[in-house]
Amino acid sequence: MTRKFFGTDGIRGVANQALSADLALAVGRAAVAVLPSESPLVLIGRDTRMSGPMLEAALVAGVSSAGGRVLQAGVIPTPAVASLVLETGADAGVVISASHNPYQDNGIKFFGSSGFKLTDGQEREMELCLEGVEATETPSNPGPVDMLNGAVDAYVDKLVTRFDLDLSGLRILADCANGATYRSSPLAFSRLGADVSVINNEPDGFNINDNCGSTHMEQICRLVREDGYDLGLAYDGDGDRVLAVDADGRLVDGDFIMAICAKYLLDQGKLPKNTIVTTVMTNLGFHLALGALGIDIKTAAVGDRYVLEEMLAGGYGFGGEQSGHLINLETGTTGDGLGTSLLLLEVMTKTGVPLAELARVMKRLPQKLVNVRVENMDGLESAAAVWDKIGEETARLGDSGRILVRPSGTEPVVRVMVEAASSELCDEVCGRIVTVVEQTLGAINCDI
Repeated sequence: MTRKFFGTDGIRGVANQALSADLALAVGRAAVAVLPSESPLVLIGRDTRMSGPMLEAALVAGVSSAGGRVLQAGVIPTPAVASLVLETGADAGVVISASHNPYQDNGIKFFGSSGFKLTDGQEREMELCLEGVEATETPSNPGPVDMLNGAVDAYVDKLVTRFDLDLSGLRILADCANGATYRSSPLAFSRLGADVSVINNEPDGFNINDNCGSTHMEQICRLVREDGYDLGLAYDGDGDRVLAVDADGRLVDGDFIMAICAKYLLDQGKLPKNTIVTTVMTNLGFHLALGALGIDIKTAAVGDRYVLEEMLAGGYGFGGEQSGHLINLETGTTGDGLGTSLLLLEVMTKTGVPLAELARVMKRLPQKLVNVRVENMDGLESAAAVWDKIGEETARLGDSGRILVRPSGTEPVVRVMVEAASSELCDEVCGRIVTVVEQTLGAINCDI
């Protein structure tokens, strides 16, 4: 069945257009129809986008009008919703967020009663309801709607108790992307004794991810270096990912964080099956470094749901993506930027080794990634000219590099990624492929 609404991370689109209040209302009703309980309890959280309250109100109305019960958690990180589903015994959790996208976009993603995201089968059932193939009944009375007070504090309390940490004397700069972590991350670091400063923690509905957070690292890299912080930590809009900055102002991305934490967990005997799960986007240097440590690597398609599927299928406990979306099943059921931060800080404090030195665990091969906005993204699979060019360039690189071209699951772009022995070669190969993609699929513009 071709999906009309659900992508790789729930439903996403421009708020008040593709993602309308009417659709959110219908999604709420469909959720009640699909969930196994007769009157399911649904916990709802959101990030700081201007469209969040509108979509939240519509979603609440949909759940309640179909007889479901609602707990509203307000502005809260995505991983907190997954955690609080377990704490409250809810049948499902819903997050209204478009993660790292600009404020104009928004999304709706679901967690089941287990704290894990809904299965493909459950999402297909919801698709049928939204298409009107399966009608949702209207009960005589709506379900109750209540506020979940203290949700942020409950999430932070649960998370910090999982780590035996004393961050006294450690200077941390946190960039909260004017998003859902603007309260939780500073609160956690302060409770653990750190000297924490915060930037981009004044959301106004429009400034989420706006030249800040994990997709715009320039500001935090400069401030960490200039003001003498021990490290910086930058989150995305919904708080499920984090990137770090060492004391010299150098970026430590998700590949490096995964490598650092995987080595530490291996040394502690806490890396199940001595294996980590990552995606096809992970740098080749990561594979070389962890292979030398005796760590096995399983590769999944891009998207945290696919990383998690591989982890659960194989009994692995740790995995993630280059973007900083890491999953540690010891502390949560989904990617958690704050949880990843605390694990990284545990490595630093327990080993006494600064982040810059820990990052030497791997050496990155030069990588070039271009997002090409095209008119016909769906035509990529059958674009013979594109795949012929990829084959030609792959043969030219041989074993010293690799090429990955794929459609995005969250944005209308084709992603072209090249790794090679030098930055110059990356640029050349990537440029040639991008040109063919633009000519074949019809370029709108491209963001490099």
